[in-house]
Amino acid sequence: MSKETARKRRSKKLRANLQRNGNMRISILKSLKNITAQLIDSSSGVVVLTVSTQQKSFKGISGGNVEAAKKVGDEVAKKVLDLGHKKVTFDRSGYKYHGRVKALADAARDGGLEF
Repeated sequence: MSKETARKRRSKKLRANLQRNGNMRISILKSLKNITAQLIDSSSGVVVLTVSTQQKSFKGISGGNVEAAKKVGDEVAKKVLDLGHKKVTFDRSGYKYHGRVKALADAARDGGLEF
């Protein structure tokens, strides 16, 4: 089994469990140059908001480092709290909880979100 197949299998199990509970989740996608976080309503599968290093507000910032992930985490926390959600689930999409993934999660927690 390849790494990609194993990652998709793990995330499929998590998402099925979240859909049953109806929780809001923050899902991440990372590439070598960017990192993206989405707030998804798991009961309906609708993306409520998206924050990415590709947006104009992050212009001039390299998206492939820990500092950019922290800024994305802060921005996600602000926007989610503005929508009135404090408790969310962190969906790391099968990525290891290390480096940029950890930095984004820690910044979102520091911004006031509860995982």
